[in-house]
Amino acid sequence: MAAHPFLLAVLFLPHLLTASAAEPVTSTASVRSSGSGGSSSSSNVSFDSAALSFSDLTLLGDSFLRNGSVGLTRDTGVPSSSAGSVLCSRAVAFGNSSAAVSSSSFAVRFSFVIANQNAGSTGGDGIAFFVSPDRATLGATGGYLGLFNSSTESNNVSAAIVAVEFDTMLNEEFDDQSDNHVGLDVGSPVSVNAVDLAAYGIVLNSGNLTTAWIDYHGTDHLLEVSLSYSGIKPSRPVLSTVVDLSPYLKDAMYVGFSASTEGSTQQHTIKEWTFQTFGLPPASNASFSNATNNASAQAVPGEDAASAAAARKKRFSLAVGILGPIALAFAFVFFTWVSIKKLIELTSRKDALPELVKGPRKFSYKQLSVATRGFHASKVIGKGAFGTVYKATMPAAASAAATIYAVKRSTQAHQSRSEFVAELSVIACLRHKNLAQLEGWCDEKGELLLVYEYMPNGSLDKVLYGEPCTLSWPQRYTVAAGIASVLSYLHQECEQRVIHRDIKTSNILLDGNLSPRLGDFGLARLMDHNKSPVSTLTAGTMGYLAPEYLQSGKATEQTDVFSYGVVVLEVCCGRRPIDKDDGGSKNVNLVDWVWRLHGEDRLIDAADPRLAGEFDRDEMFRLLLVGLSCANPNCDERPAMRRVVQILNREASPVPVPRKKPLLVFSSSASMKLQEIAFSCGDDVRGGLPATTSPKSEGGADIER
Repeated sequence: MAAHPFLLAVLFLPHLLTASAAEPVTSTASVRSSGSGGSSSSSNVSFDSAALSFSDLTLLGDSFLRNGSVGLTRDTGVPSSSAGSVLCSRAVAFGNSSAAVSSSSFAVRFSFVIANQNAGSTGGDGIAFFVSPDRATLGATGGYLGLFNSSTESNNVSAAIVAVEFDTMLNEEFDDQSDNHVGLDVGSPVSVNAVDLAAYGIVLNSGNLTTAWIDYHGTDHLLEVSLSYSGIKPSRPVLSTVVDLSPYLKDAMYVGFSASTEGSTQQHTIKEWTFQTFGLPPASNASFSNATNNASAQAVPGEDAASAAAARKKRFSLAVGILGPIALAFAFVFFTWVSIKKLIELTSRKDALPELVKGPRKFSYKQLSVATRGFHASKVIGKGAFGTVYKATMPAAASAAATIYAVKRSTQAHQSRSEFVAELSVIACLRHKNLAQLEGWCDEKGELLLVYEYMPNGSLDKVLYGEPCTLSWPQRYTVAAGIASVLSYLHQECEQRVIHRDIKTSNILLDGNLSPRLGDFGLARLMDHNKSPVSTLTAGTMGYLAPEYLQSGKATEQTDVFSYGVVVLEVCCGRRPIDKDDGGSKNVNLVDWVWRLHGEDRLIDAADPRLAGEFDRDEMFRLLLVGLSCANPNCDERPAMRRVVQILNREASPVPVPRKKPLLVFSSSASMKLQEIAFSCGDDVRGGLPATTSPKSEGGADIER
């Protein structure tokens, strides 16, 4: 109740304290105050992406919105060519034809992430901030960055696009210096000036959140670009060049971001951005201001200095008398509100992290920051579903060796608390020799950190697809048996069964003895044995998702079994779930390929040729049949993980596998459910419509967006 009189006092106070003579006020125009229909006002503008609504943005090509960020290229694990742009829908004035100023200065600050969704895919191409005379700016894919085309003419000043490119592909036809450079483009993808980032310790496609600053000083004709992982602007820019952009920056221009790929799975995301111009004269009316000042001046001569001072003192005393008690009341209400909010937060945290003190150790943020050298890029050893993994070296006493951990850091802490709590609640109470051991956790300074036992041999996919592959057949069989054992434990031996929902080779870690450890429980769900599992979020990795999961969105033990079957086939064949054929022109689904060989009575031909025939044929045949039976499109035909363990231990015979892969038929109601799933789980927005998904392969292992 005290807040209302306080607000009234704040509104009334300027009238009490106002001076006799009014001072003219100069305001800065915002993006929303520009003229309608794309017109621009010749005054400085300043806006923040956090304050923009969907109607303030124009999305072109493959760009989409997700959780407050803008994705510029397709989010897919299958290599493709893609281009997308996002522009502010309102025009921005960079020049003033009625003034002496030919062009203004501007400053841009934005954070971005360039990450490769598939470790085996090539990189490319990059991201760019641009200023364009056209709001419908969308160019070609690849090295054209979604901005330019092969027919673009750099000498066409009136239609030239000014862009600062952050390029991750070496295109010799555009005279690129390296596959990690920053350049200034004017009307053409050939940079007028560029710099290699190798000397600055910045890797654009590292997957880390990177902040960029672009400052153009119109009076000095100086453009500077700075980059940092920390979000703190460095004193030394990576690119500093003298260039006159006034011929290209006109009265009405559009600002935005663009990115493109060509035959890769690289994803380009803009997290946040701010933009402002300065150096233009204010849009105030000088004659009106002078008239106001003159009128005020005529009203003053009747007052002498003593009466004016007394009046001001009286007004000040009255303001203090009214505002003082109200300010005290407001401060009391504010203090009470903050205290209650803090108490609720502490209570919720206590409820959210039950009994963790008895299990894993709580680390301080300072400890983990020192152990990872401030989460330096050189310490990155992998990326999980919800964060980046760092190698942490904990100092020890002189008589003991240092302890090495793996620290997983959430990429978006404010959005991942539920996943953080889920992972803690799942793995804190689980014990199995083939589970990644949780050593501790940290929840400080807005950071969500999980500390695991360090696995010196990394993840299974890196070892399996490395050149050369050093994983022998006995080691591969041990991996398959170990993961089967831990899944049997999670599904049937825990007090509450655990559905992992993201079984894949990159989430299987290898210890010093190459024994498997299942990790990354960010998508896992706990549930009672007698309850039907229902998930409200279709999540996981393309190539490993069971077809009925895509159809209904319900995660069960059988969806984990399907993913395990794909992993088993990867281990046997040395091929990825979705791979290129021998000609490299078409994608091949691994399950379909192995099943075809089985139908031709050539199942043993699916064995990884890199093994050079050094494997037990009976074990290979047994494991391939297990993989096919687990990857059966019909979930009712898949074996339970306990039965799989018995088969691999030779305590039971393999499940009969039909020669022809069973067909899965989606009914009309099922296709409607697919649309509902896409709507409920997809945060993508393009043109105000939700993105849709549909099964592409026969087994539903791929999704075409």
